[in-house]
Amino acid sequence: MSRPEKSASSRPHVVVLFGATGDLSRRKLLPGLLHLFQAGLLDDTRIIGSSLDEIDDEKFVAIAREACEQSRGDGADGRWDEFASMLSFVPQQKGAQGLADAVARCEKELAGEGEVQRLHYLSVPPKAALAVVHMLEEAGLAERSRIVMEKPFGTDLESARSLNAELHEVFAEEQIFRIDHFLGKEAAQNILAFRFANGLFEPIWNRNFIDHVQIDVPETLGLETRAEFYESTGAYKDMVVTHLFQVLAFMAMEPPTALAPGPIGEEKVKVFRSMKTIDPSQAVRGQYVGYRELDGVDDESDVDTFIALQVEIDNWRWAGVPFYLRTGKKLAEGARIISIAFKEPPRHMFPQGSGVGLQGPDHLTFDLADQSRMSLSFYGKRPGPGMKLDKLSMQFAMHENKNSDQVLEAYERLIHDAMRGDHTLFTTADGIERLWELSEPLLTDPPPVRAYGEGTWGPNAIHQLIAPRAWRLPFERSWRDPNDSGV
Repeated sequence: MSRPEKSASSRPHVVVLFGATGDLSRRKLLPGLLHLFQAGLLDDTRIIGSSLDEIDDEKFVAIAREACEQSRGDGADGRWDEFASMLSFVPQQKGAQGLADAVARCEKELAGEGEVQRLHYLSVPPKAALAVVHMLEEAGLAERSRIVMEKPFGTDLESARSLNAELHEVFAEEQIFRIDHFLGKEAAQNILAFRFANGLFEPIWNRNFIDHVQIDVPETLGLETRAEFYESTGAYKDMVVTHLFQVLAFMAMEPPTALAPGPIGEEKVKVFRSMKTIDPSQAVRGQYVGYRELDGVDDESDVDTFIALQVEIDNWRWAGVPFYLRTGKKLAEGARIISIAFKEPPRHMFPQGSGVGLQGPDHLTFDLADQSRMSLSFYGKRPGPGMKLDKLSMQFAMHENKNSDQVLEAYERLIHDAMRGDHTLFTTADGIERLWELSEPLLTDPPPVRAYGEGTWGPNAIHQLIAPRAWRLPFERSWRDPNDSGV
């Protein structure tokens, strides 16, 4: 396998993974760290796992190996012993001193105290995060360190401000990395390249040419294992504030002065400042039938497992262009797309029955799934006599690229960026607090939840929300299969 370009920063690292035996760690973090090691991006690194489980190093290595084999099949391509030698474990019951001693041992192995950078990844429930932060303070491990925080970042404006204030008592803002794995995807970053590296599209990326934008993240999974957590959050808090708004900012921001964390972060925050507060009358909340029967759910719960809303950005570029966001559980398909609908041209020259306009506007679509893709749809003449038009599309798939073997998965990229101190794909305190401020009208006076059946696209009211337009999903045509020679 060819390797991604190695980081300019080769400082030795100790990575402390809290919640190391949990679901996220097993599915994404441990396999991701293995892949970074295979790619040559974890030289001079030690990984310390920590959780409430009272296990030893040997048991943790066994857990890590099982997780990596389930995620990556054959494991470490013959390099497992090298990776395993980097792993150790300290139960949280050993407290701050036990953790401090474990980190000190690893730093001594690497380069001696004072020369090693620390990365603390908090893969723990939100209610446990601050306890870990204060344990790091007590252990003296806040210096020379960066901390990665998982969502949610509060549940409203007051809680977000309180959380940030308490974090800032221990860590400076530049040490804090609030992770959003959506922005770690190759396709999300490709939006920046697509917009700002191509003279063809940037001139039409505005209200004069774009009719509306859809950001659509339906999920087929339910909440059987997360219902109790979801009762205090819901789809809007869990997905829209922490994920969909961040993707919206990438799509809508002005060109940054440089492709660097500071300028990009500034432009994202400008988008949030330009957004109008969320109008509850422009939102549809839903709850799938059967949710209230789950363990930990109130019999009369009004928690939203589905949310669709219209967002407006009140600035020069986007005034009058609606952004439609949709996400939910137990829906018909699982997808992650951004779909940009262009304004339709006058059609006076085309004869009646030509077919122009019958299949909706032209679309530019970004698929943010793991196998990322892009497509551009447009009308073209059907071969043969007369002027008959069909909807055609040009498509590009990331796995068709000759460098596709260099792609890092979202968590892998974000861990690597955090180790390098690169904030480009992370959320700031100002940004997250602004989003909760925009959300206050919806949180204070939410519309009622509407029931929807499993395997549907949500409550019927979503069609009134977007009318006279239509939702892009389900697609009118499937993605092209590059392995099918007949396409």
